[in-house]
Amino acid sequence: MVGFHKAFTAIGMPAASGWTWALSIVGLVIVLRILLIPLFVKQIKSSRRMQLIQPEIQKIQKKYKGKKDAESRQKMTEETMELYKKTGTNPFSSCMPILLQSPFFFALFRVLDRLKDIGHGTHHPIGVMTRSLAAQAESSTLFGVKLSSAFLHPGDSPVGATRTLCIALIIIMSVTVFTTQHQLMRKNMPASALDNPLAKQQKYIMYIMPVFFAISGVNFPIGVLLYWVTTNLWTMGQQFYTIRRMPAPGSEAERALEERRKAKGKPITKLSIPGLHSHDDEAADTSAVELAKSKTPPGSPGLVTADGGTAGKSGGQRVQPKRNKKRKR
Repeated sequence: MVGFHKAFTAIGMPAASGWTWALSIVGLVIVLRILLIPLFVKQIKSSRRMQLIQPEIQKIQKKYKGKKDAESRQKMTEETMELYKKTGTNPFSSCMPILLQSPFFFALFRVLDRLKDIGHGTHHPIGVMTRSLAAQAESSTLFGVKLSSAFLHPGDSPVGATRTLCIALIIIMSVTVFTTQHQLMRKNMPASALDNPLAKQQKYIMYIMPVFFAISGVNFPIGVLLYWVTTNLWTMGQQFYTIRRMPAPGSEAERALEERRKAKGKPITKLSIPGLHSHDDEAADTSAVELAKSKTPPGSPGLVTADGGTAGKSGGQRVQPKRNKKRKR
């Protein structure tokens, strides 16, 4: 954040302006989210894998349904973990971007919450945020409101302007997080997955997160609210791009992508996981065809395959039927 402040000051922006510090916070968020893109890609792949193995997990749960003894629960857990291991799926990897972003959020909250104390010398400087920079950032204003002011703690800022700006930022935060979850459930989840626990969890998040932002946002300084607005906007745009280019299997977004690829004459590929399905069915099908071939008499048309060919050996010629002579008494 201090680095962006120096860069904006170097190009002529006022050092003590609230807009300079606000853009510095935005720059901090953008750099942080760019660094988290590799983890976001892993999160997407893990989410796709979790969606693809849901039928297999449901089979395991159905297998042990109604069995409440400890041995059955242990076997169900072991089979589920074996499925995760076989398919290379990590159910906890989707939480990594949020967990890695949390230390930066709490660090920024701590800095902005203690700008006044740092500037007045009642608290030690934090990192490169010296006392002079802290005093400058604390005195800077955005629409007449200090970046360290909050809805419940306006400080020296005008109460009306502070609360108006806070409410506006909280509304933007709530709308962006609701829109992100809504487009995820509406376009990027297959119909079969809307009844599983993961879909219900996403639905709860869609309604709970705006309430969480509304309740907790009244305690956040303006600078922290700017942080959350920026990261929510980034998340919404990033997810919109992901749903359009990397949709979930069986979802409405995948069908829309296939339509676009068909219109452009591009090949359509389906996402699959090595090791998800056993080869027992394929082996059984192959054995059935081979058995039919071995039992087909020479010269007979043979089995008709899916591509219109024959599985038996016919020699390429049509065999004429022979008339059986009746025995005379």
